[in-house]
Amino acid sequence: MTQSIGRMSARVAIGALFALTAAGAFAQAATPVGTWQTIDDTTGKPKAIIQIVDEGNGQLAGKVVRGIGEFDHPDRRCTACTDERKDQLVKGMTIITGMKRDGDAWTGGQILDPENGKLYKCKMTLESGGQKLVVRGYIGVSLLGRSQTWLRQE
Repeated sequence: MTQSIGRMSARVAIGALFALTAAGAFAQAATPVGTWQTIDDTTGKPKAIIQIVDEGNGQLAGKVVRGIGEFDHPDRRCTACTDERKDQLVKGMTIITGMKRDGDAWTGGQILDPENGKLYKCKMTLESGGQKLVVRGYIGVSLLGRSQTWLRQE
């Protein structure tokens, strides 16, 4: 009888461990925090790797880790930027700022397009169990903009 209780306790402990591991994976997938591969909405090709972080104040920010393919130029600069990022290296540049959770989306922030130097309002939503991030940049209202789907990287 004691062996039976011992085996049952071991099974419960293993089950609890699996549940905690799954909960941790779900928690990461339920937020945009992580590393993402951007997909160009015009060409459909991978463009860059972006790291999104929680700034600790309930806001998310994202920076360029590196370019991909023809965009992988470590010395590439934001020559079209008009703010403090003018002529700064794109690699390491913060391009997403001020994103706050709003229900199932993250809104209220801005995204910079380093290609044209323009700032856009931004909205982000997760899809496919947190493996895809739809990033919409727009001017004025969300209907007037464009979206990219980014892929979560491990």
